[in-house]
Amino acid sequence: MLHSFIYGSVVIALIIMVHCVLQAISTCSSQSGESLPGNFIGFDSAPDKVVDGSMVHVRYQCSRPCQLAVEAVVSTLKKTDEVVFSRKWIRNSARVQRIHQVLLRWPPSVLYQQDFFNRHVLDTHYVTVRAFLHHLNKDTSEARTYHNSMLSIHTVLQIKPLSERPTKPPVACPSWSARLMWQMNRNHQCPHESGTVDMLTFPLASTGEHFGVVRRFHPFINRDLERTRLHAVTQPSVTLSVWIYLLKWCHWGLCGIIHHVDRNHSYASLLMQLTDKGDVIIQARVTTGEDEAFRANMELPLWKWIRLDCYIQNSKVLLNAIFQDSIRYDDTDGYFVIGGGRYLPGIQGYFGPTKYYRFGSEEIRNPKSPLQDLDKTLKECQDMKSFTRAYIQQVTDSHHPSLINKGVSTTQFVRLWGKFRKKISTQTWTWEKQHDYKTLFHYLQSKEEEIRTGSISMKELGTILFDQAVGTIFVMELAENETTYETISLLQASSCFGNPKASVLLAVIFFSGLGHPVDQQQGHVFSLIGAASDNRFALMHAGYKHGQGLDGFPKDLDVSSSYYSNLGAQSIADSSRIHENNQYSPEHIYLSNQEDLNSLTQETYDDVQFLKFRADRGDEESQKRLGMMLYWGQRGVSKNLASATEWFRRSAMQMKDPSMMYNYAMLLMKGLGVKRNYTQGFHLLEKAAAMGSINALNGLGWYYGVILKDHKNAVKYYERAALKGSDDGMFNLGLYHLTGNYPDKPESNETAAFQEFLKASRFGHVGASVKAAWYLSTGSLKGVSQDVERAVIMLKTVCEQNGHLGFMIREALQAYLQGFWQEAFVNYVLAAESGLGLAQSNAAHLCEELNLRHDCQWRYHNYSALNHDPHPSALLKMGEYYQHRSSSTQEHSLSLVGQAISMYVRAASAGSPQGMYNLVVLAHQGHALPRSVRSLFNLSLHDDEDVVLEKILLRCVQTEDEAVSPCSLVLLGVRMEQAWRRMTQNGAQLLLAHTALFSTCVIAVILTLQTCLEQRDAGHRVVAMRPRTPSLSRDGISLNRQQHGIMGRIFSEVGNQWIMILNGEQWLQQVGDLAVTLSGVCLCAFGTTLLYHLL
Repeated sequence: MLHSFIYGSVVIALIIMVHCVLQAISTCSSQSGESLPGNFIGFDSAPDKVVDGSMVHVRYQCSRPCQLAVEAVVSTLKKTDEVVFSRKWIRNSARVQRIHQVLLRWPPSVLYQQDFFNRHVLDTHYVTVRAFLHHLNKDTSEARTYHNSMLSIHTVLQIKPLSERPTKPPVACPSWSARLMWQMNRNHQCPHESGTVDMLTFPLASTGEHFGVVRRFHPFINRDLERTRLHAVTQPSVTLSVWIYLLKWCHWGLCGIIHHVDRNHSYASLLMQLTDKGDVIIQARVTTGEDEAFRANMELPLWKWIRLDCYIQNSKVLLNAIFQDSIRYDDTDGYFVIGGGRYLPGIQGYFGPTKYYRFGSEEIRNPKSPLQDLDKTLKECQDMKSFTRAYIQQVTDSHHPSLINKGVSTTQFVRLWGKFRKKISTQTWTWEKQHDYKTLFHYLQSKEEEIRTGSISMKELGTILFDQAVGTIFVMELAENETTYETISLLQASSCFGNPKASVLLAVIFFSGLGHPVDQQQGHVFSLIGAASDNRFALMHAGYKHGQGLDGFPKDLDVSSSYYSNLGAQSIADSSRIHENNQYSPEHIYLSNQEDLNSLTQETYDDVQFLKFRADRGDEESQKRLGMMLYWGQRGVSKNLASATEWFRRSAMQMKDPSMMYNYAMLLMKGLGVKRNYTQGFHLLEKAAAMGSINALNGLGWYYGVILKDHKNAVKYYERAALKGSDDGMFNLGLYHLTGNYPDKPESNETAAFQEFLKASRFGHVGASVKAAWYLSTGSLKGVSQDVERAVIMLKTVCEQNGHLGFMIREALQAYLQGFWQEAFVNYVLAAESGLGLAQSNAAHLCEELNLRHDCQWRYHNYSALNHDPHPSALLKMGEYYQHRSSSTQEHSLSLVGQAISMYVRAASAGSPQGMYNLVVLAHQGHALPRSVRSLFNLSLHDDEDVVLEKILLRCVQTEDEAVSPCSLVLLGVRMEQAWRRMTQNGAQLLLAHTALFSTCVIAVILTLQTCLEQRDAGHRVVAMRPRTPSLSRDGISLNRQQHGIMGRIFSEVGNQWIMILNGEQWLQQVGDLAVTLSGVCLCAFGTTLLYHLL
């Protein structure tokens, strides 16, 4: 009976195992797809977010005639895969690979909010663009859909939540009755419109270059206002009020204050210019189409705020002139520029609040209230420079010790100081002024000998004072986190003497509160002073602040684009001199990453010496690596153009590596590090191009176009290079289109040029990005909409590649490696406040290392997280910061957790495994994940929590390098839990699970019992083997014989009982073995079933 039960259980377990394995095999077989030879479909390019008018490029091939379909589907709470866009094409040619361009046109229900003009909207959770192929079969009547397609592909697009979508632009306002009904039901109405426009509310630093603020005006939505505006085109009544602060009169002859450029790139009404004599020229276009102008002889004063008010009334222009014909004025035609533009340089100074009255105004309300501190600081700088010039001349002319040191009268000094002040002020020198500038005075006194010998001049004083201040800024003050009055005074003096780094550093101190109370007004003043100097870092700093709206700067992308455009133009010039020692390509070395620090080398390190050893013996790869390290100054190695050129030559002359042949050829043609040799360079380029070098094709184009002026051959090579993906080739073709030098196409084609610039900008080309950004920021090209945000992102990306910024980052890194952490911190902070994400992460790391306030770390991690493409480590830090705050405070804890989840989602989308792991932890704690997670991890609306966690963990495991990681362990736990849940849902499998649990207990009990029996048997055997000692009487007579009969009978009975016990134990051993075997089979069946559910 027992054996039958055992055998039956084994058979049942085997049946369950076979059934599970067969089911798993059949499932895997059903999920595997069949290969279709000769058929292919894929996206060459596709948008990543929902934008109306975006393009999709589908590459496909069919083995026989087929139909291509492209669809856009959305999913809502009520419906899944609702088709909102569909296009189909039939192709009869077989085995020919084609690329089809599809213009996506999205319905208003997906693009806009719900309002009066857009009543039906879709609250979409995710949007998918999909393409699929169907063979054309005549014998089938089945509908050709995505689900029964031959081949298919899809991509998920990001879409703005319903609350963040824009409002659909109405063609007109609704009628009064319709508006009333809508307000009663929805409380929606047309946006408020006004004829008064604040063109500028915050001061703008104008450097005298061609980069002003672009403003565009659109027609009114309100019918009455638009009718009035159109009537005023030929009978205008407008008023313009602008504050300016001139540092110099126009050094170009004519400089732009405000000018209007129409769609034909011609000056329209109004054009206001400054001359080199301080006069103002007003130009306007009359109704006959001619331009008329007049000159107002006013000699505008310097170093003073001036408000210019210009009134236009029909044919009158008050500043003051009357034209014969009425003035034509259409402010929606083209764009306005405050300051310099593409065709006109700007003033050198500052612009203040600028108001524009589109319908005119007799009363102008345009105060200069936010400008007082800037005026005061600039005048103090003039006083300081005048006094310093007088002091330096006195010390230089005198061979005696300083009178000030002796406490003697300083009449002669005061007279010289008054002489240098000129017209700035007639105020005599007072001891109050000496007290105000005492730090500068004491420093000049301490350097009197160097001044007398000429070692220190006015030109060098700004740099010397800055170095002196940086050397003490965080030495004595680290413990107290306070910046001394002396340090601030030295930086202010350095700023006045023209050191823009001092201006930016002062702005940082006043903004961040590092060692000084926060004072945003003073921070704005020094930020503007730095930007007016046309310095790269100061321009990038101002552009970044306006782009993000930080530290009291109004968020104004037009102003941000103005600053970035200036720096972008400088970056174009800098890129042609990248070989100079004061420029380095920025290297992404994070101080918190030990692997990055370990990758750095020096000329004296063993690996560099070994590289030189191999290069000397002709190793081509070593020569290439060494030449690149010395040319670019990579991985801690200093630049050496001569040595780099020699290694390039030795590698190129082997005629094996086309990239090195190209590098050396361009050095020969440009005469960099070697004598110029066009002939040898040309032959090397030809051979490199024949070996497949794309850069060599572009180099040949440059040689024919720039050196030989053979534009036909130049364009031929540029086209070949561009077709193979060369960004330089695309950019050069764009220049040919723009200048009208394209062979057989003599006219300028800005549209074709823009397309080439846009393609090259996607590869990070500096010049192409700057050119394309100008068209995007102005919207002046037909068919190209104004997109200032995109222009700012492009320009910021280019500016972060600037070689001078890379040089500052290198100096900061070297100071850190040498132990000068204070100096490294200053340099990293200057770059961080300019928007460089790498510097922001490193500055936050040094805030922690230097034991600065916690706000310091939060500030720079937060800045890094605000960037367009932040580093995942900054996002993780900010997520941890919000999560910690949510656990430490009850107030707004849910919103803080939401912010933490947002940071983790962004980190996960950037490929961070830690971000994915943190999302899983928060989701497991019961926090809801946003909808964007579903599109990121290909989740559907019907996926439950376990599926969501599993897919996130699976992606995390795929991105991790380690075989065993936190994500893999958690994933195993989740799958085990899911498998157990599925097993317990089936009655038979639940019985098997309970049997397995019972079997585990049986095995444990039997093994324990067997161990005890074995120990007892061993004890009995020891007792049985002991020798028996004879019993003795008191007389020494043996009693064995007397007791033999009795003891013999006793031992005989005990022996019989022991034999019976041994037989029972053997039976128990056999039963135990059978039970263990049965339990093992049950456990094996349970394990197989569990493994099936896991797989």
